[in-house]
Amino acid sequence: MSARVFIDGEAGTTGLQIRERLEARRDIELVSIDPAKRKDADERKRLLNSVDAVILCLPDDAAREAVSLIENDAVKVIDASTAYRVAPDWTYGFAEMSKDQRGKIAASKRISNPGCYPTGFIALVKPLVASDPLLLAWDHAVSVNAVSGYSGGGKAMIAEFEDETSPGFTRVPYRIYGLTQQHKHVPEMQIHTGLCFPPIFAPAVGRYRQGMIVEVPLNLWELNGQPKLADVHAVLTEYYAGERFVEVVPLSESTSIKTLDPEGLNGTNQLRLYVFGSNEQARLVALLDNLGKGASGAAVQNLNIALGFEEGAGLS
Repeated sequence: MSARVFIDGEAGTTGLQIRERLEARRDIELVSIDPAKRKDADERKRLLNSVDAVILCLPDDAAREAVSLIENDAVKVIDASTAYRVAPDWTYGFAEMSKDQRGKIAASKRISNPGCYPTGFIALVKPLVASDPLLLAWDHAVSVNAVSGYSGGGKAMIAEFEDETSPGFTRVPYRIYGLTQQHKHVPEMQIHTGLCFPPIFAPAVGRYRQGMIVEVPLNLWELNGQPKLADVHAVLTEYYAGERFVEVVPLSESTSIKTLDPEGLNGTNQLRLYVFGSNEQARLVALLDNLGKGASGAAVQNLNIALGFEEGAGLS
């Protein structure tokens, strides 16, 4: 028996990729709105209430409006926007974040899909905050640097880099942004790691379409117990042992790596974690596809868990 799924906003960057991952599956029946009725509020409300699951790929305000239209208590909602990522009555959809997170997702009717940058940051920091003995104190000041392909900015940013007729068209190879420290991803980074203070976030975008590197630098001599590089690596390795979509690269392999390609995991739902550095300073690095594990892949993974399907169905 198949589950009926409605992707509200399927024409956007994330929506299109989710549809591509689902349309060949026999256990999913995709429901779409008639293009002629896209602005028909009654038709949209009917579809939102007539399926087993809804995936919202909309701006924040539009996502909130969509949720307000759902009256059928049986409908499971996965929201890919920022609207509910720190809402206490929504479940954060990062299955590998803790040992009981999958169960929470499976039992929930309201699931917020994580942001791309927070996925990398939380994956690197959460194990250190949750370790016993504690390595990274909750009140430790943390910073995070990251670079993403321009697809992470949606249609507007894609046009800036690809469409020469766009008013904002640019040929720059690399640019920083989020200079006011008000980036919308910071609250979920802080809350879902348990940090007392928001991290200093330094994001950048490069002239390539997709792929992401997220990096957390740490002075190991500042951490509790002054751990060595191998100690930090061991904590991450134990935390993600047995995970299908999160890999901690062996320390022996990391020592021979000279650089990383941000496009290295494109098209997958994989998240690869590296521990670089010395016994005094570490660079914790996450590599992922911002449109994969950072968006559409995570949404499909959450859908599978929420509907009781095999977690990796439709994913690589």
